[in-house]
Amino acid sequence: MHGKVEISGINTSRLQVLKNDEMMELLRRSREGDTAARETLIQGNLRLVLSVIQRFLGRGENVDDLFQVGCIGLIKAIDHFDINQGVRFSTYGVPMIVGEIRRYLRDNSAIRVSRSMRDTAYKVLQARDKLMSDSQREPTVEQIAKYLNIPREDVVFAMDAIVDPVSLYDPIYSDGGDTLCVMDQVKDNENTDESWIDRIALKEAIGHLNERERHILSLRFCQGKTQMEISSEIGISQAQVSRLEKGAIRTIRREM
Repeated sequence: MHGKVEISGINTSRLQVLKNDEMMELLRRSREGDTAARETLIQGNLRLVLSVIQRFLGRGENVDDLFQVGCIGLIKAIDHFDINQGVRFSTYGVPMIVGEIRRYLRDNSAIRVSRSMRDTAYKVLQARDKLMSDSQREPTVEQIAKYLNIPREDVVFAMDAIVDPVSLYDPIYSDGGDTLCVMDQVKDNENTDESWIDRIALKEAIGHLNERERHILSLRFCQGKTQMEISSEIGISQAQVSRLEKGAIRTIRREM
């Protein structure tokens, strides 16, 4: 944590850790309205929040802010956890904390998403939390779509729209030598060396045409005009336009 022991006024080196049986008992008492047990649960799981926010460091966000937002996710997890499902609290709590932090980062992102898409994403996240609370496992896209009565594609598009952006220079692998970054794994199928060379060759081939041939090709393929329209515009017959067009294309193919 950049050498910082105290976060949001809390000494992280002295955070308590609860045993599983203690956790279950406190959760039971908290569900019965015991506010002291709820407070003990929060204090006893702050180390869980601390471990989650580690993965979000390096984005220029204030560590104290991330910790506080993570605590909100922790409190939601405590209030919604079902002790009868037979799973560890951390299994349920970590996704809740991560989700809360991601929502915070999304809302403060420089990349703006349309209001309607953002509203759909909020509904999807709320539905996911509700379904996760009910079943104690991650719901599928189909289950979320059915719960909200919206197309599956809308769920996918909404979730994709709020995914945290990744820098092209983020390292993804290092074996002690050169680091492999995201951009090293990204392929551009359009702006390849081959297409770049083809464009140069095409430009040079067009340069071998006379002015009338270049003009006809421009009208035909850049402006989308018919041969009849071209013949009327430049004052020759449609047959002549067709002959000049075919000749120009043969010349380009031959030069390339």
